[in-house]
Amino acid sequence: MAKSIQILSTKILSKTQKQALINANIEVIEADFIQTLNKPFELKDLNENLIFTSQNAVHSILSNPKSEELKNKNVFCVGLKTKILLSENGFNVVAYTGYASDLAEIITLIYRTESFTFFSGNLRRETLPNALKEAHIKLNEIQVYDTSLTPQKIKTAVDAILFFSPSGVESYLNDNTIKKETCFCIGETTAEALHKITKNIIIADQPTIEDVIEDAINEYK
Repeated sequence: MAKSIQILSTKILSKTQKQALINANIEVIEADFIQTLNKPFELKDLNENLIFTSQNAVHSILSNPKSEELKNKNVFCVGLKTKILLSENGFNVVAYTGYASDLAEIITLIYRTESFTFFSGNLRRETLPNALKEAHIKLNEIQVYDTSLTPQKIKTAVDAILFFSPSGVESYLNDNTIKKETCFCIGETTAEALHKITKNIIIADQPTIEDVIEDAINEYK
């Protein structure tokens, strides 16, 4: 019998996600290499449009009693799951993309005369704010969640690692090294965080956890 493949996921997967790997005869080790926490914030000085680049920001906003007042504004977001979460909670999503750079492009091309409020986390990338500032688009930012790195040493040898964010990569590399392992990444930005470390990178076609898992399953079929 062939030796089963060992994969490390740098975030705890849902039952369904994990089961898909197990069904493909892949053993899964999982640990959360980053933690996100809502932080207190004030909803004031809001511009006419809102930007969300993660589900974490949406969850944080929804926990604010004043969030109902935001539902008459137009929302721009990154990520299909972020869009679904917003729509299901009654927000009006006018545009969503897989990447922040694509969203920046849509806003600077089509909506440059409008103003925006970006609900962000403490480790957010500069991509979107910089693009909007360069295009002289009115933007302010409210930090609504904190991401902290929770590095840990993984003692089991694995064949592959699943990465879901640049912060996850950074956290993993704090206590571990990457040698021959194949790195499956949720997107370009995450892969970029690995580009000086390894060439063994496979990037998901769509930036979703499911696509990362599918790539891993296909690789070891």
